[in-house]
Amino acid sequence: MTALLAVFAGLLGAAVGSFLNVVVYRVPRGVSLLHPASSCPVCEAEIRPQDNIPIVSYVLLRARCRACEAPISPRYPLVEAGTTALWVGSVLRFPQIEQAAFVALTGTVLVALSLIDLEHRRIPNSIVLPSTAAAALWVVGLAAATGDWTLVVRSLACGAAMFVLLLVIAVVSGGMGFGDVKLGAFVGLATGRFGVGVAVAGALAGFIIGGVVAAGLVAMRKRGRKDALPFGPSMAGGALAALFGGERLVRAWLGL
Repeated sequence: MTALLAVFAGLLGAAVGSFLNVVVYRVPRGVSLLHPASSCPVCEAEIRPQDNIPIVSYVLLRARCRACEAPISPRYPLVEAGTTALWVGSVLRFPQIEQAAFVALTGTVLVALSLIDLEHRRIPNSIVLPSTAAAALWVVGLAAATGDWTLVVRSLACGAAMFVLLLVIAVVSGGMGFGDVKLGAFVGLATGRFGVGVAVAGALAGFIIGGVVAAGLVAMRKRGRKDALPFGPSMAGGALAALFGGERLVRAWLGL
């Protein structure tokens, strides 16, 4: 049964990853997700259905547009493969379908926002705000179904705590955008759904990843000490590490 679920999750994750590429390209540019149909960004030729199969089409086309033979960015199959792995990993990590679906969808949002932040240095409200509201509604629905209303209090408290923490950092340091602050609310709410320890692990992991990346870039002289770096991908990485690693991350870091 688990194997069948993993196969289904993989196929669904690949399809979601294909759509995610559309989201990452169009949302920052203010283009509709529905119209026009997907096309080559170079020659604008419409992509045929047989050339839009996740991962497979990239290999069969030898990474080139069928119409103009312009190279296709490897980002497209990497996003599709990464989302596939995320969805399969969620099913294998979490025995309850509800939990697996929550983590897979949360991770999908984080991947999209990370890619946009890396390329455009912004966290679009059109993604982060509806995602935060949807996560809150999910938690409320789960609490109503199980009768565990502490789940709602814990999740909202973790989201609010992360929001306030990043807001203070943004105001005091001036090196963090308000988009990161709003993303922090989403990350805190999503990780807090699994416990305060998981939320703490996600926050710590995000700061550690951000610090390591920043130090590495400075050491390689690719960034100066005062250069701002997108923090969204670090938060996303920390959140996913906490969701899959659980409270054990905090205990390992603290030596408990």
